Amino acid sequence: MPNLLKAILASSLKEDDLSHEKLVERARDELFSHVHRCGVLQAAEEDQRHWMDETIDYIGERYPDLTDGDLRGLHQIGTRFCKPAIGHGEATTRMVEEAVS
Repeated sequence: MPNLLKAILASSLKEDDLSHEKLVERARDELFSHVHRCGVLQAAEEDQRHWMDETIDYIGERYPDLTDGDLRGLHQIGTRFCKPAIGHGEATTRMVEEAVS
């Protein structure tokens, strides 16, 4: 196979990988946007799980080129995003205020 053809094929594969990577990033950004808009951060853990399951299903429909592995990864990232290392919400604020006083 001539070197030029190899270079063209390699370039094409990189572009496909890049476009898929951009698609995953776009879906991730949309997921984070939904988390913020829907107020799921203040929801009970069970409600968060249910919400995340439904939202990932929606994202899978919206971005049909995402693989099952991509969607599982987004689910994991979204779940972690809902449980930050530094807590949020009323209960955490109350707990911090009690600890300080």
